[in-house]
Amino acid sequence: MQSSLLQRLDLFARALTPFVLTLLLLLLSLTPLRSPYLAPVMPSIALIAVYYWTVFRPDLMPSGAVFLIGLLHDLGGVAPLGIGVLALLAVHGAVGAQRRFFATAGFGLLWLAFAVLAAAAQLFIWLLSCAMIGRLVDIAPALLQYAVTLAIYPCLFWLFGRAQQLLLRDAETVR
Repeated sequence: MQSSLLQRLDLFARALTPFVLTLLLLLLSLTPLRSPYLAPVMPSIALIAVYYWTVFRPDLMPSGAVFLIGLLHDLGGVAPLGIGVLALLAVHGAVGAQRRFFATAGFGLLWLAFAVLAAAAQLFIWLLSCAMIGRLVDIAPALLQYAVTLAIYPCLFWLFGRAQQLLLRDAETVR
């Protein structure tokens, strides 16, 4: 009985890994930096994480988790409250609707698809931010953030892939 409980707790902890890893990376990216010039161009780690886990393990990245990640992202001052949530949920929904295509695509095609979705999300955030503020905001920081996000995508793709390999391999030995 105790072994069964421990196994269930282990599987539960493994199921939380994508969410917890995303939260840790998000908190790391929201850490105040000494340079005011770096903050506006921090990569959108939340966007990369939601995209990756929705493609490869949608069961471990449900829309409720995406909502919480987006809310924490917005509360970190990255965007006006609610805009990041909407953008992440839109990406989650778009990827989820085409998951069969994404799940069989190679890395290059996944990166290209991410580039398109990230551009749409960044534009969406920028437009809604302008609408909420009531004036046009300089788009240069958004474009730079987009470029940095695309540049860091392969590193996080690798990190999440390793986490997924360990998660799945170890989860199979527990059963």
